[in-house]
Amino acid sequence: MLHQIPLEVRLLVVFLLGAAVATQLNRAIYRLAYHRREIGPWSPPHPDAAPRRWPDRLPIIGWLGLRREAPLHGRGYWVRPLLIELCSGFGLAALYAWMMRGGLLPEEARQIAAAGAAGHSQFLAHAVLFALMLVATFIDLDEQTIPDEVTVPGTLLGLLLAATLPQSALPDFRAFPVAAWEAPGTPAVVWRVAGLQLCSPQPWPAWLNGPPGLWIGWACFLGWCYAIAPKTWWTRRGLFPALRYLAVSIWRHPGSRWIAALACAGCSGLTLAWWLGPPRWPALLSALVGMAVGGGLIWAVRVVAGSVLGREAMGFGDVTLMAMIGAFLGWQSSLIVFFLAPFAGVVIAVAQWLITGRKDIAYGPFLCAAALLLVLAWPQLWNGWGRPVFGMGWFIPALLLVCLGLMGGLLAIWRFLSSRLSG
Repeated sequence: MLHQIPLEVRLLVVFLLGAAVATQLNRAIYRLAYHRREIGPWSPPHPDAAPRRWPDRLPIIGWLGLRREAPLHGRGYWVRPLLIELCSGFGLAALYAWMMRGGLLPEEARQIAAAGAAGHSQFLAHAVLFALMLVATFIDLDEQTIPDEVTVPGTLLGLLLAATLPQSALPDFRAFPVAAWEAPGTPAVVWRVAGLQLCSPQPWPAWLNGPPGLWIGWACFLGWCYAIAPKTWWTRRGLFPALRYLAVSIWRHPGSRWIAALACAGCSGLTLAWWLGPPRWPALLSALVGMAVGGGLIWAVRVVAGSVLGREAMGFGDVTLMAMIGAFLGWQSSLIVFFLAPFAGVVIAVAQWLITGRKDIAYGPFLCAAALLLVLAWPQLWNGWGRPVFGMGWFIPALLLVCLGLMGGLLAIWRFLSSRLSG
């Protein structure tokens, strides 16, 4: 149905939708921050501001009229939200055009990627992820915090999209020589394309469709619920008193009731998806493991670095952000994003220093930029070295443990040298 509409018309609609949605993203950036600010046409006006007019609510151009509130909010305050709405419109339209042309596949395989349900599902899932990351990025740049109001619903949304739109996952593709297929007259290779799953590039094992797969899914979801639950960890009196204090702090906090309800509802939903079976269950289990690996990796780095340095090395908002990214993109992508983030961070840190003069660094934007880069360069990253590396199976977790150990050792050496030089 959508293919019968000219592409130019669809792109115009996507641009307008992107700009309109970005008005609410701007609203979220200011209202979900720890230091909440009422800026923009969708927020209550400042008591000293002139009455709002209906053109103020129009995407992009409305900010031109809201320049009149610059004495209240700061000179040029309207430039960033205007650019966010403008870039969101153009960026979403460009993403749609790129995905409709099979941009997630190698150039040689794009003839089989006619933009059907898979193309539109992938566009929807990644557009949602990019919108959530945009809000998280600018709040983190402003305040060095990432609110749970962004990452927790975002993670649940990523799991929901995996279960309802299994074809929205990043593609896993492989070329087979013609000779193996004995098909004369065909192209040089024959391409097979499937969604990225938990065991990719290996085939999906049947035992994950049984009870063990459901237990893994429960463990991932309950572990995430525990991670976001309000709690206090205090080890000054030893391990066992700390565990008792932890249990009491969770039990007595009013927010724990909502977490418990979420855990029960989530496990019920997982059981339903498991009962329905393929293709929903493999996609959902892959998203759950992506959530657990993404968040667990940043949490492990946070614990190791914090223990060695004696201070917090990474905020917990980065943990929940990476869990959200993993729920959308899978555990393989989470590892790639983690290793790409420092390179993206160099660009962001230099740009921030040149534009604002600030030298403080928020890690969340690095992760978001790396996730965006991964999606846009997915054919090259996955087909170039991702598939061979992740084909090594259980060697990958062992390699991660070695890397964490090396990181801890290097940080210990750095701390020792710093103390000697400063002393």
